[in-house]
Amino acid sequence: MRVWQKDIDLTFNLACIWEAMARKVGNVHPTASFRDMEYMSFLVSSVGCAWVLNHARGSRVGLMVDHAVQARMSITPANTNLGILLLIAPLAVAQDRTEWRTRLREVLSSLTVEDARCVYQAIRLANPGGLGDAPEQDVHSEPTVTLLEAMKLAADRDLIARQYANNYADVFDLGVPAFVDGFAKYGCVEAAVIACQLTWMAAFPDSLIARKRGLVVAEDVQRRVRHVLALGGLDTSEGRRAGVELDAYLRSDGNKLNPGTTADLVAACLFVALRENKVTPSAPFRWNVPDWL
Repeated sequence: MRVWQKDIDLTFNLACIWEAMARKVGNVHPTASFRDMEYMSFLVSSVGCAWVLNHARGSRVGLMVDHAVQARMSITPANTNLGILLLIAPLAVAQDRTEWRTRLREVLSSLTVEDARCVYQAIRLANPGGLGDAPEQDVHSEPTVTLLEAMKLAADRDLIARQYANNYADVFDLGVPAFVDGFAKYGCVEAAVIACQLTWMAAFPDSLIARKRGLVVAEDVQRRVRHVLALGGLDTSEGRRAGVELDAYLRSDGNKLNPGTTADLVAACLFVALRENKVTPSAPFRWNVPDWL
């Protein structure tokens, strides 16, 4: 294994940096901020969380998430990476084995009620946008089922929970291939990240948008993304123009249309791609086109 791959914190940080740097539609990036969140918030928070993930790999998943959120809160109050932590913690625990996906299934199956309790505590501490009440195993109460069972209960309304329920099938079979194919096509990380984001958004309504504005609005955003892709997406001037218009629409109501869950899933895909050596840190990053964001 290459030196940069030996430590979880290096790949976690790079995945977070790449995700935040890429000029994705509707998200924070170096030239686009929200009222209460900017690009630097994402960078500094990843530093504090990365050390926890790397040095707590022998811990339970729930404890890793809880401690990482506490570390992030000591640096910035902005909830920049709760979803990323929820996605990458099981991957970090499982990744040391040869058969990553098989080991991941074992890790998820071994999750306990205590893991759920720690994750519920981390969610309450992070206080993500649009957090409401759930009909079963609400995070404002003490869990009575394992973390995996709780995630399965939420899988139909939350894409992160869905990954726990399906052993990250969407990450490995949809998101990572979209990024890898995008990198092969465009020759740079940024365009591949954007292509990955659009693939996710076309396939699923974003969970954060659905929580903040409702499923009907989230599905409307999904249709708008599909329209961008139907015009050629990043490959054509028409598709890129439609992408720029979509970005303006997503920023038209503060950050209520921020596809934040999709961003978390993109970061998880980057983490997997880096760990599996499908891309290296030295890969060209910037997408040099004159008609993008």
